[in-house]
Order: sequence, then structure tokens, then C-alpha cells
Amino acid sequence: MRVPRPTLRLRLTLLNGVLLVGAGAILLLLAWLLVRDALHPTDELLPGTTVTLADGRTLDAAQWQRRLVDTTSWELLAEGLGALLAVSLVGVAGAYAVAGRALRPLHQVTATAQRLGEATLDQRIRWSGADDEVAELAKTFDAMLDRLADSFEAQKRFVANASHELRTPLAVMRTEIDVTLSDDEADLAEYRRMATVVRDASERANGLVDALLLLARSEAQAGRALGRRTECDLATGVANALSAVRREVERIGLRVRTSLEPAPVLGDPGLLDRLAGNLVENAVRYNHLQGRMWVRTGSDGRRSWLVVGNTGFEVQQADVPGLFEPFRRGGQERTGARGSGLGLSIVRAVCTAHGGRVTAVAQPGGGLEVTVTLPAPGAAPVETPTVRAGTADGSAR
Repeated sequence: MRVPRPTLRLRLTLLNGVLLVGAGAILLLLAWLLVRDALHPTDELLPGTTVTLADGRTLDAAQWQRRLVDTTSWELLAEGLGALLAVSLVGVAGAYAVAGRALRPLHQVTATAQRLGEATLDQRIRWSGADDEVAELAKTFDAMLDRLADSFEAQKRFVANASHELRTPLAVMRTEIDVTLSDDEADLAEYRRMATVVRDASERANGLVDALLLLARSEAQAGRALGRRTECDLATGVANALSAVRREVERIGLRVRTSLEPAPVLGDPGLLDRLAGNLVENAVRYNHLQGRMWVRTGSDGRRSWLVVGNTGFEVQQADVPGLFEPFRRGGQERTGARGSGLGLSIVRAVCTAHGGRVTAVAQPGGGLEVTVTLPAPGAAPVETPTVRAGTADGSAR
């Protein structure tokens, strides 16, 4: 014999039935006790008083009272039990029907979840019933599906872009090798040129792989405790990053203005150094000849910040949030740019892992100013980690 599955509907029905039967039994018991206590009409009669019944029999009043109490009590008990049984059956059936109707959205959630797949992520419950807790659950499930669909789309774009980025240097290497080997008159200089192109392409591919691994590592830290938590200074990471790009800065004639005040934070030193390095490298890479770059760090004891701004090609303010997506380079998406397009994505992931936020403001005439805000040691997270796009006057929107 198969035991019924203890579903939520069955448990609610049983609970309602137990409460209903229990309440009915208590009321029946109280009625029975009240009737037995109330039926004492002979208590005020003199001893020896008799009662003449309708059939002509004569009984002692006390004996008649006992018979009356017993008969009435048993009739009340029998009729009460019958009524309790009927009410219980109707109540349990009604509770089963009401519970089924109330839990109908849960069945829709289950059915939708069972049908979900990569090709059916557009399906939603779209509950239109009463605005209660079940409706809230259905809306929450629909919102979760929206986030999942967005995540799947972002993942597909990421894989497509990563494949494109990796395929480009590999195609360059293969083309150079095939062309050089097919040339019977190729001399040592040609082979050297081919080797240089192959080396540059391999360095680009290796840099992309390193950036992808760093991005994965940063995103893996989001939502859980950091693997390493060391007190460090953003100003130190910025100084090291500026030293690394000094030759490039001199080559294109950038004017650099710095204000590096202590900016202590608690976190992973490697990730924080990469955050500062990416911002400084982007400010140099996407600048123009004789351009400007400004870097500031500081702290107010509750939060620490890093501001990196630069001149360069014009960025539309509406496009700023997209710059933090993988493989986005503003007006130079993928083709023709020297970077991998992962710099700001890594910055966002590192900020999220450290409980901070990053904002970006498009500059009038071209360029971008990025501000990273992280909690100082011992302080609470700045806010729910996010990326914000500001306006040209620096206000968030």
C-alpha cells in the first residue's frame, strides 16, 4: 500500500481538520457539562416528593431527575457527535479545496521550473491573483528568472567575445607561419620578422588568458569572505602602477597630476594592486598625445577612495555602464584596440569582492573619470556593491 506523500496541501488540510475537530470536541464537552449541571429541578423540592408521568406512573422526584439528566446527556452527546462529524467532514473538504487554490501558484512555479532550460528562459508565471504572500513568491520567482536570463545572455556574449579575442592572435600566428613557410625565398630577416609577430600575438593571447583568470578569481570572491585580508594602502598600489607606465607616459607626452594621500583598505593585496594598475593603464592607453591624467587617493576614516581620470576619445554618458562589461572598449570595441577589454570588468569585480563601489563620469570634450570607493579597515561596506554612471558634474544618476 502506497503511503500518501506528505504534501503541503495535505499537511494544511490535516492541521485545519485537527483544529476544527478539537474545537468542536471542546464545545461539545462544555455543552454536555453545562446541561448536566443545569438539569437539577428537584433540588428545591421537599424530600419524598413524587412526580406523576404522562403515562400515569409515579416516580420519586430525585429518581426522575437522574433519569432526565442521563437521557438528555446521552441525546446531546449522540447528536453533538453527529453534528461534529458532519462539520468536520465539510470543514476538511473545504480546507482541502481552499489550500489547493491558495497553493496553485506554487504548482505553477514548480511546473515552470521543470520546463526551464536555456531555450525556455523567457517563460514566466505572471501571477494575477490576490496580492498575498504567494503572489509575492511568484513575483520573486519571475524576477529571479529575469536575472538568470540576463546572466545567460551575458555569459553567451562573454564566451563569444572571449572566443573572438583568442581566435585573433591564433589566426595571426598561423597566417604568419603559413605565409613565411610557403615562401621559398624567405631569408633570415623574414623569419625574424615572422618570429616577432608570433611572439607579439602569443603575448596578447597570454595576457588575455591572465586577465580572464584574474576576472574569474575576482568574481569568485564576491558574496563571500576574501581568501586574503591584509591591510594595505591604495596610494602604494597607484605609485607602483604609475612607475610601471612611466615610459609610455613619457612617450606620448602625458601631463600627470597626482595627489596621493594615505588610503588604507583591508583586502587582497594582489587584487587591489591589479585594480589600481588597470585604472592607471586604461588612463594611459585610451589617452591621446599631449593629453592629461589625474590620480587622487584619500580617506576619511570610514572609507577610502581612488580617483583616476584622463582625457581621450569622447564617451557618451549612456555608454558608461557598458564599459564595465567584458570586452567593451567604448568606441573601440574589440577591433583595433591594444587592451583586452577586461580592465574595467576586473575593477568592478574587485570592488564587489571588497564591499565597495565604482562610479564613472564621462568628461566634457572626451575622457573618463573613474572613482573607486572602498571601506576603510574596521568600517562597514560602503553600500550594496554596484556600478554607477555619473554626470559630467560628478553627481550619480
